[in-house]
Amino acid sequence: MTFEQLNRHIIPMTEFTLKWRFTEEEYDCLPEQHLNELKPLDKVGAEFLADFLNDCKVHSELPFKNGMFRNLDKAKILENNDKEITKWLYQRAIPFDKEVFLSWDGNNGMITKWKFVVKYWNSIFYGGADDLTVFDQSLEWTLFFFHEDEIHFGTNKNYEPIAEFDKEWFVI
Repeated sequence: MTFEQLNRHIIPMTEFTLKWRFTEEEYDCLPEQHLNELKPLDKVGAEFLADFLNDCKVHSELPFKNGMFRNLDKAKILENNDKEITKWLYQRAIPFDKEVFLSWDGNNGMITKWKFVVKYWNSIFYGGADDLTVFDQSLEWTLFFFHEDEIHFGTNKNYEPIAEFDKEWFVI
């Protein structure tokens, strides 16, 4: 399989194991327009993403294989610092319309745009329960949500966080 073929493995949100994170009031109920931008994958698609990360040895050491990225950054998720984490993710300087892949494990994967990771990170990731890798197929950068409430970012780009935070961006 290739990344281009993953679109054939998109399933309806109603069939996604983790759908409750996005569709149930007690967790988060995303607007239909945004829900349609989250493209869950079937088991074959999720396995492809997990195998890709494994074959590239992305997490052979935690958070990333030694020497994989020239630039590393991390953030700690604390009680009541959701806005700071959103800002930190926003500042990673990834284009907001960039297609990204989310891999929780060999059973759960998703395709979406970076802006939805930034906007809904606390629905996508549940500390204590998840290890989640967000990446693009080039692996020029990777974001790793670690189950101990840490987020690790690695990139090979000459990386400067976006200094300004545009609150208007969140009106999408």
